[in-house]
Amino acid sequence: MESRLDKRKGKKKRKWPFWLAGIIIVFLLIGGGFAYYVWDKLGDTVETMHTPLARDNDPDRQKELDSILKNKKSLNILLLGVDEREGDKGRSDTMILLSLNPNTNSMMMFSIPRDTYVNIPGRGMDKINHAYAFGDVELSIQTVEDAFDLPVHYYAKVNMEGFQQGIDALGGITVKNNQEFSQGGENFTKGTLQLNGEEALKYIRMRKNDPRGDLGRNERQRNVITAAMNKAANFSSITKVGDILEILGGNVQTDMDMDTMQNLFSNYRDVRKTTKTLEIDGSGQKINSIWYYVVPDSEFERIQQEITNHMEAR
Repeated sequence: MESRLDKRKGKKKRKWPFWLAGIIIVFLLIGGGFAYYVWDKLGDTVETMHTPLARDNDPDRQKELDSILKNKKSLNILLLGVDEREGDKGRSDTMILLSLNPNTNSMMMFSIPRDTYVNIPGRGMDKINHAYAFGDVELSIQTVEDAFDLPVHYYAKVNMEGFQQGIDALGGITVKNNQEFSQGGENFTKGTLQLNGEEALKYIRMRKNDPRGDLGRNERQRNVITAAMNKAANFSSITKVGDILEILGGNVQTDMDMDTMQNLFSNYRDVRKTTKTLEIDGSGQKINSIWYYVVPDSEFERIQQEITNHMEAR
């Protein structure tokens, strides 16, 4: 019998952020951190960030997205944190699928381990974060859709160079740390931590000394996102608006235009009130001397079902 892995190998394309700085813009809009009087200033930044993909030229897809927003249906946003270096296109260091359900005012955050062994369309089996190196955002989205049999409605790609500035512009964040460790010359004790931008970057990058490896790092990333979301939702320093918008405009790309973001602000901002997290269970294996995170078919199916149930809940 053909396994799910085989199906993923042959599956065809469906018709159908320094990374945290970009996440901030999503949650400023969803969480309502700034009132409507900043929309004029925000407009120029959104225009700079707006980077549509080839698939956005499909009128049927645009009609479907318009219907989803008009009828306040659930939608999924893929966050890609890309660590780009001079002369190197980079890989997606962070991949998080956000599923927003305005009917239940809940959000599901699914962290995808970057070494997950999947089929990359046109390239074969490889680490999921290599999709970005092979085909940029478009192939990353297609790979996630095919591997998990889920739609990705929008994306936000963030250059990790903007991370430190974004956190510092918010005045730092507060997180609860469950494991004492050192990273980059910084010691992180257990308990409640106050982190500035430089510290937060080091905090999310540690994985080698984490007993859970990438899963532990993914958990810290989600905690930092939640902390930034809560800080942004209550952020009121209008003197910092210009700084934040400049950081966003220089480090973020997204296919969400101004109308889409306004819709998110109006109809999806309360989803942050209930945040659920989701992890995928696999094991580290070497294939042809290369380390991968290998996930059984049953786990791909479980993730697909849990997110689908979340999207369809009322």
